[in-house]
Amino acid sequence: MAKIANGTAIFHSAPAAVMHHDVEYNFRQDSDFYYLTGFNEPEAVAVLAPHHEEHRFVLFVQPKEWEKEVWSGYRTGVEAAKEKYGADEAYPIAELDEKLPQYLEKAERIYYHLGRDRNFNNVVIKHWQQLMAGYPKRGTGPMALESTNPILHPMRQLKSPAELEMMRKAIAISVEAHNHAREFAQPGLYEYQVQAEIEHIFRQHGAIGPAYPSIVASGANSCILHYIENNRQMQNNDLLLIDAGCSYGYYNADITRTFPVGNNFTKEQEILYEIVLEAQLKAIAQVKPGNPYNQFHDTAVLVLVEGLIDLGLLTGDVEEIIKEEKYKPYYMHRTGHWLGLDVHDCGVYNYGENPLILQPNQVVTVEPGLYIGPETKPVEGQPEIDQRWRGIGIRIEDDVLVTSSGNEVLTAGVPKLVRDLAC
Repeated sequence: MAKIANGTAIFHSAPAAVMHHDVEYNFRQDSDFYYLTGFNEPEAVAVLAPHHEEHRFVLFVQPKEWEKEVWSGYRTGVEAAKEKYGADEAYPIAELDEKLPQYLEKAERIYYHLGRDRNFNNVVIKHWQQLMAGYPKRGTGPMALESTNPILHPMRQLKSPAELEMMRKAIAISVEAHNHAREFAQPGLYEYQVQAEIEHIFRQHGAIGPAYPSIVASGANSCILHYIENNRQMQNNDLLLIDAGCSYGYYNADITRTFPVGNNFTKEQEILYEIVLEAQLKAIAQVKPGNPYNQFHDTAVLVLVEGLIDLGLLTGDVEEIIKEEKYKPYYMHRTGHWLGLDVHDCGVYNYGENPLILQPNQVVTVEPGLYIGPETKPVEGQPEIDQRWRGIGIRIEDDVLVTSSGNEVLTAGVPKLVRDLAC
């Protein structure tokens, strides 16, 4: 509210989404809306009007209706919205068109992010146009419509103690699930059986469920970044890549580990694994306040490229290979992302050519990898791939908190050293 000053900000809840005929997905609130209100129902609007004399925080919600609640669940209702969520005023959502103008007519601008909900976009634009049409007579009203993202998302990047507590809970549950999965997995089982064990632990400990579709990828499936079929029978000497984390109170964990299903790594698996691990450890060391965001990615890429050159999978000058991205057939994604209410959390990474500078209380993932699939083709002019490297995919991912003096690896409870993974 301090940042929007004489403006009015409008936030819309997520819609209830239909899976297929007469069946809905589980409701998941819009992250911005939830961050500001804690209100977890569809068909709701939050209005922040710090300039209003009486009502600085207003909620529009679905009213109590027993006939509908008996089908789709309890509603908070108008009166309880004020009591439970601290709104200065609350109205039935059906009164939005009638009541909203009083919170906009003296605002200097409207803050609203034009999102995917075209119908609600049109509602906001309609009110804005009406107020602009009346401006010559009143001499007041919003003459600009501005996105809330540049104000709100930097706030969401910096996690409060309460938010970090929720993330630590999500991570603790996910750590337990990963450690159990490593003990459970063995040749002859199917990937989906491992997935079931992981997600059972998520729900058993009160998580909403997976933060994203769980990736349980054995053998060559580990070379598919977002593999979710999870239907292959695991074989001896397979690597198993598990990328899974739970959502607890909408706050998310995101962990990846790769380990041998049989007794030990093969020679080739271990060589590639050690390169990825070195890249990750050196990248994590660069996660500290004052460093540019892209520094840990650049560090990981350098280690990976040097390792691939040593193996003869790349040839040439290191700097040229990196500049021309000749490593991309083997490593095609960035080394991390913001983490929080969204798995790929909000906020910019760069302002034009200038990367964001890391600050305490930001949380990032650090997840380098190498993927040499059965069909991987090197860049023209680079060496052909010896068959012994094919079918090996490795990713190691941790969730890392930027602290005042460096970093804390929140997911350190899941082992990743070779000696801890081999039987």
